[in-house]
Amino acid sequence: MIFGKSVVAVVSGGASGLGAATARKFASMGLHVGIFDVNVAGGEALAQELGGVFQCVDVADPASVAAGFESVVAAIGAPRIMINCAGIAPAIKTVSRGAPHDAEAFAKTIQINLIGSFNCASQAATLMAVSDPCGPDGARGVIVNTASVAAYDGQIGQVAYSASKGGIVGMTLPMARDLADKGIRVCAVAPGIFATPMVQGMPREVQDALGAQVPFPSRLGAASEYANLVAHIVENQMLNGEVIRLDGAIRMAPR
Repeated sequence: MIFGKSVVAVVSGGASGLGAATARKFASMGLHVGIFDVNVAGGEALAQELGGVFQCVDVADPASVAAGFESVVAAIGAPRIMINCAGIAPAIKTVSRGAPHDAEAFAKTIQINLIGSFNCASQAATLMAVSDPCGPDGARGVIVNTASVAAYDGQIGQVAYSASKGGIVGMTLPMARDLADKGIRVCAVAPGIFATPMVQGMPREVQDALGAQVPFPSRLGAASEYANLVAHIVENQMLNGEVIRLDGAIRMAPR
């Protein structure tokens, strides 16, 4: 590990899906893992499995995020790694049956997906910035946010989701530039269609049809593949300010 073993990684949305796979990956690498999620049962169970720490955190609430970090720091130390996976994915058209898109649903999606990622990233960066540098490049930390291919080719009904993920893409480079003098790198991953709990809850024929849309490999992505990429970003010092599509070359159709 670039920061050495036994450093602290915090994963938001870490109780399931991509976040849980990332938490497991880091634990297997010898890191101390902090999990932020609103899923208390799932988060506590995973933290116990990994020997990590769980905190019930609403990423959209800066005070909840601050309390989460305070508890993690007290229990296992300040984070060197912050991975943002918390998010929601509503399906609502701009106009549907003569009614406009629900404004509260749009705002909630932005609040959780985009502002939630910003809250965790900015507060984690504040903690990283006062830590001692590690390694020949003076590295202090790494932040990885989760975007989506919907940021580039959002489908019908994804206007709120695509806007939130497009915002994550847009803040990647300026955040990396903001934090460069502090030795903190920032990247984002834009996954395609992955076998997350939401997708796995669909009928098998629907899952197969989704996987068949991927040029190669023609299947759903595995959460472990996302986790492997995140681990590589953490290790590769020259990856900074970049958004990486992880999608098997898919370009989403309108519907």
